[in-house]
Amino acid sequence: MKQIELKALAKINLGLDVLGKRENGYHDVRMIMQSIYLYDDVTIQRKDTQGIEVETNLHFLPTDKNNIAYKAAKLLMEEFHLPGGVRILLNKRIPVAAGMAGGSSNAAAVLFGMNKMFRLGLSQEELMERGVQLGADVPYCIMRGTVLAEGIGEELTVLPSMPPCVVLIAKPPISVSTRVVYEALDSKEIVTHPDIDGLIDGLEKGSLQEIAKYMGNVLEDVTIPLHPVIENIKREMKQAGALNAMMSGSGPTVFGLFENRKAARKAQERIRRKGLAKQVYITNVHNARRTEDGTKI
Repeated sequence: MKQIELKALAKINLGLDVLGKRENGYHDVRMIMQSIYLYDDVTIQRKDTQGIEVETNLHFLPTDKNNIAYKAAKLLMEEFHLPGGVRILLNKRIPVAAGMAGGSSNAAAVLFGMNKMFRLGLSQEELMERGVQLGADVPYCIMRGTVLAEGIGEELTVLPSMPPCVVLIAKPPISVSTRVVYEALDSKEIVTHPDIDGLIDGLEKGSLQEIAKYMGNVLEDVTIPLHPVIENIKREMKQAGALNAMMSGSGPTVFGLFENRKAARKAQERIRRKGLAKQVYITNVHNARRTEDGTKI
């Protein structure tokens, strides 16, 4: 196999709670992750010469050892003493620094793709064990679907699939540092925790209304005061008919759940017209998970 082409899916957090901080700086979390059909194209090519090359359509992204996709390739090449080298082409569509795990999903795609390309024979669990060395979201991005993530995000439990719905994504023209958000969270007391169990119950019932009711992200209390535009986008989505709207991850991306495309399109137009965000996409949830042999279920 000389080349493999993959879709690296974005994620949203239906619920995100922070339980505490570990001595190593990582945080214990309890969150529900959901794949959506917004993706980067990741192409991996074998080359005869040694080394790793990364190319991307975004000029401001690093293409050296500071790129997480590069790190993923390096991890496998060094562990298995792979011959030659690889060229990784990243066609980015997922907003960058947006709380949607774009970089982690790229790394997951590289691990998954190189495992197939070089016939390494690693199971999904073995890929996930390597993925967590690169970032807490990488194991989930290898698995995908509707998943409860605990620990630092690497303890994953498959949940009933999210009911079909329309998802509106809006990223305002700001960048948010995950590190800064968590540091700010550490300096304050968390008063209200989202009801993750209520969300799980909604998923088990297959009730989109109940899922929307229990959506919650503890990091909003930190990020929204710093960037009020996030609250403005949430309000526009709800006024246009979203069942609920919330910030994903540490932000600044906001997503809304809609029962139909017409209402989502109305919210999209309002957000663009008011200049709240330029990157505004209408998409769907994506419930297919990867199996051991790489096929989707």
